[in-house]
Amino acid sequence: MAIPDFQSIMLPLLKFTGDRKEHSIRGAIDSLADQFNLTKEERQVLLPSGQQATFDNRVHWARSYLKQAHLVENTRRSYFRITDRGERILQTGVDRIDIKFLEQFEEFQEFRNRKKKPTETDTRPEIVSEDQTPEESLENAYQTLREDLIKEVLAQLKTSSPSMFEKIVVDLLLAMGYGGSRKDAGQAIGRSGDEGIDGIIKEDRLGLDIIYIQAKKWDGTVGRPEIQKFAGALQGKRARKGVFIATSNFSKEAVEFANQIENKIILIDGEQVAQYMIDHNLGVTPVTRYEIKRLDSDYFGE
Repeated sequence: MAIPDFQSIMLPLLKFTGDRKEHSIRGAIDSLADQFNLTKEERQVLLPSGQQATFDNRVHWARSYLKQAHLVENTRRSYFRITDRGERILQTGVDRIDIKFLEQFEEFQEFRNRKKKPTETDTRPEIVSEDQTPEESLENAYQTLREDLIKEVLAQLKTSSPSMFEKIVVDLLLAMGYGGSRKDAGQAIGRSGDEGIDGIIKEDRLGLDIIYIQAKKWDGTVGRPEIQKFAGALQGKRARKGVFIATSNFSKEAVEFANQIENKIILIDGEQVAQYMIDHNLGVTPVTRYEIKRLDSDYFGE
């Protein structure tokens, strides 16, 4: 089944604590994952940032909302239990607990309606959907902005001159830790065009190994024949590693061929180039940074 939204987790989570015992959040996550019949793959699905499992995040937020309504309470770091109010709610036989249900409690209303001082700016992100946790809303908004930026960078790459694209490739490889010195890298790319090889770049600063480069502006899909030519050029140089960088994409046959041959050839299409540029702040400028913080219960321990 699909991963349940965090509101659908609230009632099962409260029932899980109905034995009045102290439970760990990890234990709750594992038990609820079994209850919802989640597959191994579904349990491992990550948020867009890749920092936390989606289901884990939703259980954490379900507990947080139940806590704000005083249906559960924290006992110590990462442990919690049901409250008297939570028990009374379960005894009513309620068939669903969600945000609308929790709004009957004054404490939860205060939590939802907290206002900043008039002189302060409210920078809290709007929750796009009540089915999303605040972190999911923030990460999905970030992902949308990132995808738009990728499109902008890619469009710029495709309109750049061949020499500018070669410069970008050099700068990117250096930013990623390849190429040795800027002088070495700058001389390597776009220099020879020798037998299908545009240049050579050091794999590390010591030059213990080298990588052969093919960097091309390409209008259409790069097919298998072009990769075969590059592979042949590598064999002619007795080279083991190559990187084929293009502003367009690669055909399925090209990708399969690169994966099957003995030599290691990495294919980097235009969208990947744009993503790497964003990750390494190349050709883009940071505008705003946000940090998501959690309460450090250990700090308050006595």
